Amino acid sequence: MVNFRLIYKILGSLLFMLGTLMLGCGVMALCYKEDDLMSFLVSTLFTVSCGFVLRYFSRDANNSLSRRDAYFLVATTWAVFSLFGMLPFLIGGHIDNVTDAYFETISGFTTTGATIIDDVERLPHALLFWRSLTQWIGGLGIVFFTIAILPSMVGGSVKVFAAEATGPMRTKMHPRLSTSAKWIWSVYTVLTIACGVSYYAAGMGWFDCANYAMSTTATGGFSTHNDSTSFFHSATIDYVAILFQFLAGINFTLFYLALFKFRLRDLMRNSEFKLYISLIVMATLCIGWLLVTHNGYDIERALRAALFQTVSFITTTGLFNEDVSLWPQLTWMILALLTFIGACSGSTTGGLKCIRAIMLFKVLRNEFRRILHPNAVLPVKINGQPVSSSRLLTLLSFTTIFMLMLFLSTGIMILSGIDVINAIVIGLSCVSNVGPSLTTGIGPSMSWSELADPLKWLLSFLMLVGRLEIMTVLVLFTRAFWKDN
Repeated sequence: MVNFRLIYKILGSLLFMLGTLMLGCGVMALCYKEDDLMSFLVSTLFTVSCGFVLRYFSRDANNSLSRRDAYFLVATTWAVFSLFGMLPFLIGGHIDNVTDAYFETISGFTTTGATIIDDVERLPHALLFWRSLTQWIGGLGIVFFTIAILPSMVGGSVKVFAAEATGPMRTKMHPRLSTSAKWIWSVYTVLTIACGVSYYAAGMGWFDCANYAMSTTATGGFSTHNDSTSFFHSATIDYVAILFQFLAGINFTLFYLALFKFRLRDLMRNSEFKLYISLIVMATLCIGWLLVTHNGYDIERALRAALFQTVSFITTTGLFNEDVSLWPQLTWMILALLTFIGACSGSTTGGLKCIRAIMLFKVLRNEFRRILHPNAVLPVKINGQPVSSSRLLTLLSFTTIFMLMLFLSTGIMILSGIDVINAIVIGLSCVSNVGPSLTTGIGPSMSWSELADPLKWLLSFLMLVGRLEIMTVLVLFTRAFWKDN
């Protein structure tokens, strides 16, 4: 069975970390002399107190973390962090019910970026920073963040990483996972700082720089303004956002090896990276042509808007500089396809991931060849390495469940009165962790507050399942998981 004492011990330590982050936001509230100081202090006190209680009841826990414990720990951590993370919204009175507060918080931690707040500009500075911080922590993973800063806290870290990491294949950087985690988080931090500095050089104020930098590199999409980056009416800011959204969509392990180990050739030869680049180029040219011919854009504006939205949707960031609902409907189909595929595995993005798209294509290609040559041996190779049959079986299982969840959630939303197009796009947005959708019902510049509370809980579950790539969460609902053997 699950080693609950060890789970309590680790969760207690994680709550200490969460309380520290809340306290930091409290200091910011004090500096700005705004009315959310007390909400952060109370939230910090309650969170840390619960952490002490969990540590007390787990004081005799052993540090043997099984694979089953790892999956339970990861799924529970994300749910618990969202539960405590919503306290500043509720206590401060900026969100007046639990459903909306939990939806907003889990949208942040899963880097989905869907918001129920109609006017984010009314929020105090510390609370805006807290929203962005939840996305930044959730970008590479809450427990993975812990492995990087406190490796001794999470025993069996390899099992935890397997439960939380994105993508079907892993690239090993260092024999010790904690060292690899530090390297990857170092790249993530450097990328965030560089993004913030670039935004500042482009004309943003320092507070907006910090928030948009965290939101961009986490591919989350939360903004400090209702109009996202279009608020600034700056082509330079648009290009900065495009660049860092693109970089955040690259596999961080390959990114590290290319930048610090000077193995740029490995990145350029990587099949997933080449597909990622190809999809962006083709979609940008196609959408740009449609905007010139149908919407009367000039060439520069068309290419910039097309490139911005293409990168935003394929990386599942959700930032926007144009109202996509006014574009030709064919562009919606292209952007929806990009949302479904997603960027690279091992990045902060959501979606199916390019590596799975490549694997699926090669499986289908081999099946057509096998019809003509039934006795041929046709291995599936990625970057010259054969993919095992067990990985292919996992791929097909993942894709099937992904589509099944999308179908079921769409059906439930249609039954609740939402039109078919919005139902499909909303479900895809949450499972893929992209947040803003495409049509006028719930567009990129509108909130999700009009949805019924039961649907918000359903979508919160979809966001969690999508961020943890489905299997990590759904395995908890199987009978085999709870058997002793």
